[in-house]
Amino acid sequence: MPPKTACCSIEALKRVYYCPLKDNRQEDDSGGAQPYQRVDRLHWTKAEKQHGKVIKIKGFPKEHKVKLFRLVLSTQRTDYVVTNDLSQDSTQAVQAVCALRWKIEQFHCQTKQLTGLEGCQCRLSHIIRNQIGCAILVWIRLHQVAQETKQTIYQVKHGLLDDYL
Repeated sequence: MPPKTACCSIEALKRVYYCPLKDNRQEDDSGGAQPYQRVDRLHWTKAEKQHGKVIKIKGFPKEHKVKLFRLVLSTQRTDYVVTNDLSQDSTQAVQAVCALRWKIEQFHCQTKQLTGLEGCQCRLSHIIRNQIGCAILVWIRLHQVAQETKQTIYQVKHGLLDDYL
């Protein structure tokens, strides 16, 4: 029996993922009829621009197919996103998922930078959980104040001691 690969174990867990691809990633959309080519050199029909296309990514197991979507964000920027949800057929839905992903990324970055979470030296699990919980509460309060004062969360954080200095 062949060993399970990471892709197959993710599929077995029935988890759906949306993952950005770099422009130079090698893929095949011809079903093996043509050699692998860069994602940014693909030909897209009008229907494929709206509904995505099924591809095989180089280095993935032969039977593992993903659906590729082309998100044109501006005249200078095009993102490519793949998902293992082959029933997904809307570029707008993929763009909405990616927007949510960006909000999570912002939260993660801001929590680490503004609340001291990144510098935590705790080793015991219950102390780490307490530190993370406190950091999230601090971020929530900073976010509320930023919305009330119409400032960025960074301006609020760095302006806290301005009156005292």
